[in-house]
Amino acid sequence: MNAIRIKAPKAAHAEACERLEDLPNIGPSLAADLRLIGIGHPRDLKGRDPFVLYQKLAAATGRRQDPCVLDTFMAATDFMSGAAAAPWWHYTPQRKVVYGKV
Repeated sequence: MNAIRIKAPKAAHAEACERLEDLPNIGPSLAADLRLIGIGHPRDLKGRDPFVLYQKLAAATGRRQDPCVLDTFMAATDFMSGAAAAPWWHYTPQRKVVYGKV
C-alpha cells in the first residue's frame, strides 16, 4: 500500500517563512541546492541576485542547471523582497528578456 504524501502549505508572505521549504515553488530538492550554495534561511534570499545564485549552483554542482531553476530563484527572491507568491513559470518570459538564453 502506498502512503499518501501531503504537502505542507507554503508561506503566504515573506515574514512567515522559517524554512526554505516554506517558500512558494521551493521543495526539498531546491532547498538542498540553496543550502549547497550557502542559503540557509529564506531571509538569506532577500536582495540576492537570482542569476548569481543560478551561476553559483552550476559551479557547485559542476553542471549546467535547467533554466527553470533560474525562474524559481527569481520567484523566490522576489517573494522574499515582498512580491506576491507566483508560480515559477510566470518568471519565464521575464528571464528570457533579462538574461536571454542561459
